[in-house]
Amino acid sequence: HMTSTAANVEFDLQHAVHKNRLVGLWRMATGYHWTYLAATLSLGVAATAKTSTYLLLSYFVDNFLIDRTTTLPLFVFALAFVGLAIVEGSCTFLSTTLAARTSEGITKRLRNYVFDHIQHLPFAYHDQTKTGELISRSTSDVDAVRRFFNDQAIGIGRIILLFIINFTAIYNLNPKLAFMSVIILPIIVVVSFFFFKRVSKIYEAYQEQEAILSTTLQENLTGVRVVKAFARQDYEIDKFQKANWEKFLRGKRLNIMHSLFWPVSDTICGLQILAGYFIGATMAINGEISIGTYLAYVGLIIWIIYPMRNLGRIIVQLSTGMVSFGRVLDIIKQRREDMDSGEPHLENSTGHVVFTRVGFEYEENSAILKDISFECHPGQVVALLGSTGSGKTTLVNLLPRFYDYTEGQILLDGMELKRYSKQYLRTQIGIVEQEPFLFSRSIRENILYGVGREVTQEEIEAAAKAAAIHDVILTFPEGYATLVGEKGVTLSGGQKQRVAIARTLLKNPRILILDDSTSSVDTETEAEIRQALQSLMQGRTSFVIAHRIQSIMNADLILVLENGRVIQRGIHEDLVSQPGMYRDIFEIQTRIETDLEKEIQSVS
Repeated sequence: HMTSTAANVEFDLQHAVHKNRLVGLWRMATGYHWTYLAATLSLGVAATAKTSTYLLLSYFVDNFLIDRTTTLPLFVFALAFVGLAIVEGSCTFLSTTLAARTSEGITKRLRNYVFDHIQHLPFAYHDQTKTGELISRSTSDVDAVRRFFNDQAIGIGRIILLFIINFTAIYNLNPKLAFMSVIILPIIVVVSFFFFKRVSKIYEAYQEQEAILSTTLQENLTGVRVVKAFARQDYEIDKFQKANWEKFLRGKRLNIMHSLFWPVSDTICGLQILAGYFIGATMAINGEISIGTYLAYVGLIIWIIYPMRNLGRIIVQLSTGMVSFGRVLDIIKQRREDMDSGEPHLENSTGHVVFTRVGFEYEENSAILKDISFECHPGQVVALLGSTGSGKTTLVNLLPRFYDYTEGQILLDGMELKRYSKQYLRTQIGIVEQEPFLFSRSIRENILYGVGREVTQEEIEAAAKAAAIHDVILTFPEGYATLVGEKGVTLSGGQKQRVAIARTLLKNPRILILDDSTSSVDTETEAEIRQALQSLMQGRTSFVIAHRIQSIMNADLILVLENGRVIQRGIHEDLVSQPGMYRDIFEIQTRIETDLEKEIQSVS
């Protein structure tokens, strides 16, 4: 991992960002320029061998078959034809191999860089960008860039070389024929550029729709339990089919553009070849050129006209590569999160946090947090209570500097939070999410995730025991080596939660953020998780987001938030004794629990 990261840092694709995309693509090929040049030169040699075959044919017909002016035996001509075929085939193979090595090498580096870059983009970017969009740009758009280097750029080089070599050969045979053979060239180029511009716009729209389709699919698969729980399959199918229909329409538009181009270019090229054959034949009949010259011309004109026709195809395809490159650049252009700037700290934090008139806004004049002030001593528990959108999660997101506050100041151990590096803060802070994410790896690897040191099996088991999950893990056939499905589908909600707690315990942070960790489990599991959380919170400064007062009654400080402001503060006993939102919530929750107990007793 360290090696690949180092390689990516060593080759920073930021320098490929240029207003001219061709310049950007050339810069992206840094390190492969000579290989690509060798591929192009091999192609030139192959093209020269092909042209030489037709010129040899001309000489053979005129001087061996018709006039018998040459003393060379037949086998020499045969060897020459075979030799030229071998040279052409070998050089074509070499060119294709070198072009493939270049394109695959550039693409591998690009994929690694884009993935590495996405990992280092700020939290705010991921908040605003859809996952499907990033997947589309990192896969199909990167593959379009691969095709640009493998087929399109080398294809243009091949066409130019074929044109120069074959036009020169025909010019040497007969200048009049040479100029008659390229009359259509300006028309083909103009038609190609017309399509190039049109197809660019249509392809960009097509790729955008593909990203929307990817997002729809990804969201559906991620939320498959919610879909089934609410029996929303028909709605999701309808939503997917609408997105897919739109992709079909845009794809059809793209194919119509392609299908228009080929008949037009075929007709123009066919007329040019027919005209060339007619003029050449007339000149041969009139004795202006020899039979051998005419036969050579018949072969050579095809290698001028059809490559020029393909120029149109490659220009059309080139437009898709350019669009995809632009979409990849949109990611590369984003500034990476600066993880390391800040004053160096070797010792662990004590967890003393002070908020002084802190404010935060995502956009100007739309404050999310306003005038937040409180103090939390080391080892204390601060509970945050409030309705959805009151600013609880935003407040705790300021601590690891997922976002930086825009007003006031936050002190950690007496020093301004912004003076600490983000790297240091995130090693000192542990987060247990409301719905913890487990990777498709073993339970052991999930518990180890985020621990930047060597860990023994005893330490892993100790963390699992403290999180009350060790005994459950041992019931699985493979124990800690048991693979967890995507998002831990082989584990229950409570078990996933406790694996996440074990993961955080092993990290051993000084500050804890617990985001409503018991909201989605049953009462028995809640008791087990609460016990695990007690182990986790021991001696650590903790910030607890909760909706149930039962889970925060023992907190050292409770903050009640509404519309980004603290409207009540204190400990449970004080807040219950005074009118306000806290007492209202407490009374409602107590009444619900009392009614529920009565109902259970009446049933039993």
